[in-house]
Amino acid sequence: MALRLLSRPISRLSLRNLPLHSHVQFGPSLLHPFSSTPRRKFSADLLETPPNPIFHLTETEQMLQETVSRFAQLNVLPKVREMDEVEAMDEGVIEGLFENGFMGIEIPEEFGGSGMGFGAAIVAIEELAKVDPSVSVLCDVHNTLVNTAFLKYASPHLRKTFLPPLATSSVGSFCLSEPSSGSDAFAMLTTATPTIPSSSSDPSSYTINGSKCWITNASHSKIFLVFAQTNPSLPSNQRHKGITCFVVPRDTSGFSVSKKEKKLGIRASSTCVVTFDDVQVPSENILGSVGEGYKIAMNLLNEGRVGIGAQMIGLAQGAFDVGAKYVYTERKQFGKFIAEFQGLGFQVAEARLEIEAARALVYNAVRTKERLDRLRMEEGEKGVPREEMEAFVMKAAMAKLYASRVAQNVSGSVVEWMGGMGFVRDGLAEKMWRDSKIGAIYEGTSNIQLQTIAKLLQKDLQKDLQR
Repeated sequence: MALRLLSRPISRLSLRNLPLHSHVQFGPSLLHPFSSTPRRKFSADLLETPPNPIFHLTETEQMLQETVSRFAQLNVLPKVREMDEVEAMDEGVIEGLFENGFMGIEIPEEFGGSGMGFGAAIVAIEELAKVDPSVSVLCDVHNTLVNTAFLKYASPHLRKTFLPPLATSSVGSFCLSEPSSGSDAFAMLTTATPTIPSSSSDPSSYTINGSKCWITNASHSKIFLVFAQTNPSLPSNQRHKGITCFVVPRDTSGFSVSKKEKKLGIRASSTCVVTFDDVQVPSENILGSVGEGYKIAMNLLNEGRVGIGAQMIGLAQGAFDVGAKYVYTERKQFGKFIAEFQGLGFQVAEARLEIEAARALVYNAVRTKERLDRLRMEEGEKGVPREEMEAFVMKAAMAKLYASRVAQNVSGSVVEWMGGMGFVRDGLAEKMWRDSKIGAIYEGTSNIQLQTIAKLLQKDLQKDLQR
């Protein structure tokens, strides 16, 4: 059953549902006693919705969580070990993701999607990662990078053409990294040369040449977002102004998927090199406009990093569940369960503490992003204060950085808790540990996240000094 069938209007809570004392007043002066700035249109939501824990899920998100968890346990778990051994994703798993609506979570129903929000996508990514991070990252990249790119930046024609297959049948890939441009992604060498007909001053098409590496989902993808340099003559400090994003279908002449990487972890997820040999792309396949690729990629990666954070907390929770069950209910030594020994019991407690802290960072970033989206809807893009956007960027970087650390720490500890049983490939503990390492690498290394956080902190602190 497709997820979109589960979607239904969610009732809103209001003051009428709250047990308020008759003498309590909620006038503007009480709610904003020290504020000299105009109140935003949606600040009345403070009256409509009571405070909730940061992990609070909407009714739609809860239904999705249950559905994804059930799918992961019944359809993914039995195939996890085999997919890891053969280093390939089971086609039936991919089909199941589409059939259940997990590949079009934020795509509107008019295009065949589930019509849910960013928080729902994060919930799905986390739940899948509890069972297999390889399946989770396929869903993550497709939803948070590819689908979001079309929803935010595509023309009506591109949305109509590509969103229906992305929601129902066609996997997507995000092509940014190159052999010589990793963290410095915009030093790319892949070029897109315009073809300008004699009857017009505008290019009718572009010819792409070059290659991309580390492309997630490439073996299965039918739709590729490709970032290329359209103005290679720009000086090095301005090259980002020539980056443009193109939509390239897999069957385009001159495009090919070549080397499939053999990896330490997330082995079932395909990671490939893709090449472009005089690939002709019509100008109408440009996402956004010429030269906007830098802005598009940065905005998408900021959101995508929250998805990686969700993947990592799901992985950590999945490993923890396996390990905690073993040490508390299965393995006995010296006449009692080994977690009853204080040394190990404290380690289990520390692991759970780290997972909860990482989850708080991830869902704080989620709700911050949703708040920004709501601001854009009500005030327009210019109505979003730069400070608030930068605050989200920092929260996303913190969430990814810390969640990836926690995933490595917890999964590594679980291997040790389980001893020999954690080290052998009969169970999933050692696989989770191998899978965890990628969290510190893709969609911005840990050092890049630290650099982002440090720069924003520097900006804020030095701005305070100037006041």
